[in-house]
Formats: sequence, C-alpha cells, structure tokens
Amino acid sequence: MLDINFVRKNQELVTKSAQEKGYKVDIERLLELDDHRRALLQQVDELRRQRNEISAKMGKGKPEPDTLAEAKRIKSELSQIEPELDDVEKNLRGMLKQLPNIIFEDVPLGGEEDSVEIKTWGNKKVDGVDHLDYALSRNWIDFERGAKVAGAKFYYLKDGLALLENALLQFGIQKVREHGFTYITVPDMVSSRILEGCGFNPRSSEQSDEYYIEGEDLAMIATAEMPLTGYYMDEIIDEKDLPVCFAGYSACFRKEAGTYGKHTRGLFRVHQFNKLEMYVFCLPEKSKEMHEKILSIEEEIWQALGVPYRVINIAAGDLGAPAAKKYDLEYWSPVDQKYRELTSCSNCTDFQANSLNIRVRRENGEVEVAHTLNGTAISLSRALVAILENYAQKDGKLKVPEVLKPYLGGADEI
Repeated sequence: MLDINFVRKNQELVTKSAQEKGYKVDIERLLELDDHRRALLQQVDELRRQRNEISAKMGKGKPEPDTLAEAKRIKSELSQIEPELDDVEKNLRGMLKQLPNIIFEDVPLGGEEDSVEIKTWGNKKVDGVDHLDYALSRNWIDFERGAKVAGAKFYYLKDGLALLENALLQFGIQKVREHGFTYITVPDMVSSRILEGCGFNPRSSEQSDEYYIEGEDLAMIATAEMPLTGYYMDEIIDEKDLPVCFAGYSACFRKEAGTYGKHTRGLFRVHQFNKLEMYVFCLPEKSKEMHEKILSIEEEIWQALGVPYRVINIAAGDLGAPAAKKYDLEYWSPVDQKYRELTSCSNCTDFQANSLNIRVRRENGEVEVAHTLNGTAISLSRALVAILENYAQKDGKLKVPEVLKPYLGGADEI
C-alpha cells in the first residue's frame, strides 16, 4: 500500500504509474477523503483534549453544573464524530489498497507482449516429449484419481516423478543456503490482513485466485510469499540484522482464475503444487541490488540443471499491484517450440512493508519502512515439466541431470 503523504506529494506519478499498470484510480477523490479525515481528526483530538482537562477538574472534587454540562456536550459530539472518522478512515484505506506500487523507470510500458527479453542461456532443443503423455506412460502421475478425491487439476505424483520432485527440492534448498538464505517452513493459511497487505488484490472478482476458509478469517496461500511477508508484521528490524533472507517451502493453492486460454495442459497450471520461494527484507537503498541477486540465483539453478531459458523484464501492464519491477525466467519448451514461464522475482520496494507496518531502525535511531522482495527458487510442478521435456529419452528412460544424481542415489537415469 502506498503512503498517503507520498500520494499527496506525487499525484501525477501515482496516477501515471497506475494507468500504465492498467488500474483505474481517482486521486482527486482520494485526497478529498484524506482532507476530510484530517479535519475530523483535528476535531476529535481537540475534543479529547478538552475531555481530559475536564476529567482532571472532576477528579479534584464535586464538579460544577457547567463542568458537567460541558462534559456531556463533549461526549455527545465525540459519539457523533468518532464513528464518522472511523468510517472515513476505512474508506480511505480501501481506496489506498486499490493503488498499485510505482513502477521503476526501466520497466517497459505496455501489455504482456511488450515485455523485453534481456538475456538468453543454453541451446534450444528441436524435439522433446510431452510431459503429460510421458508421465502417464511411466505411471508416474494420476490426474483421474486426483479429480476423484479433490476435483479437476488435482493430481497424484508417484514413483520416479515423486522422487524427482524431492530431488529438485533438495537441490534447490542446497543452492539457496549456499547464498545465505535461511530455510523455513511456513503456515499454509494466512489472515485477510496478510493477504491484503501482500497486495493480492485482483483487478476484478473473477480474477480472485485464493481459496477462502468458510467461517474463518483465513485463506489458503497461493505462495509462501504471503506468510513470509507477514513474518515481521508490526515489528521493527534493526539495521544491523538486514538483509534477512528466507527460503520458504510450502504447498501453493490457486484457483487459477482468469487464466483461460493460457497453457494449461498437465502440470503447467494446477490448483495445488509445491514451491521453494526466496524472500528478502532489506534496507531501501539495497533492494535493487538484492533484486539482481535473486535473479542471479534463479539463473544459477537452471544453468546447473542444464535447461535453456531466457530472462524478460516484465512490462508495466503485466505487473501485479505490489511489484515496482519484475523479472520472469522462461524455459525453452522443445515441445511447444517457445518459451514458457518458469520462475519470477519481484522488487516490491516498501509497498508490502508499508501495509503491514514492517520497519527498520537505523543505527542513528531513525525508523523507516523496510523493502521486501520475492523470487521463485523452484516451482516444482513447472520444474518437472521442464525436466521431462528436456531429459526424457527415446528409449523411454529419463536421463537424470548431473546435479540431481546425489539426491537419487547416484542414478544416471530413472
């Protein structure tokens, strides 16, 4: 969430950035509401000051009739103004939640097709096997029974594919720990405050991606980013302790609303999958540097796995509300002969931390809002797709990437 004072000082920038992201905003109405809030707050503060003075007088003995009348007047006025202030503050916060983060200057403008390729790695294969057909032929996956017990797009992984998923996870954990990330498991549910604080506000109700728990203020997480963001909610981190780098492992639950027409075959888009997520809390002046570090770790992982990829700088119209800038790493699909999304990493600057009151105390004692970043180490379902497409052999065996052999008993193939 953007700070209202920042919005007031940067009205043109906020409006332009929101428009580039595809959000409709009414800054004039927002600031009018804030003006009204400030006026009401001033009245309430003054009445509370008067009430305290009268309370002090009344504590010294029997109050005069005029004093009692004044106390009654103040109580009556507060009973009218305080609820109005609460209502205005609620509406103002609601409007602020609809404002997306400011984009960086080097973010391409336009929609999804305007994202810019900034680098490529590896040699593109010209042929490959369909991951779903291959996994079915090996009896490694069962969507039919998954649908029977939970509904469409749920599944069972078995034998070689389940072991491969575990190997990918163990490899991913090792890589991120080499870069100073602390491995952490997280709750699979979060409250609405965390959900909103992370900035997961869809442009429309049809795009809502979360599964909510009926009768509870809880939702199933779509990514470990959610509970990781809330880790330091309402806390102050000392400057000397930053950056804090977590690697959170969790199941992820997504309705995948609004994705019709996109690549949905097999494991590419499912309602539940496992993921290892990198997350960073850092000083504001360090977030751009940390963004590049997270991207470099993602690249290191996929270079080690030997899967060709490209990195793209995501265009403004395809950015979510929290991100000021986002990189996607897309693997080369020899089956589709095109690049497919594999990982992403975002710099959310102070957007999430401002919403959840996550601050840093400088060595000189000053307190300011921290910056947060997130990035996919390994999204296991999509990683399996990429490995199967690139490593399945004509004889039906699956060649094991060299770096995964230690986690599969040294096997060359499965």
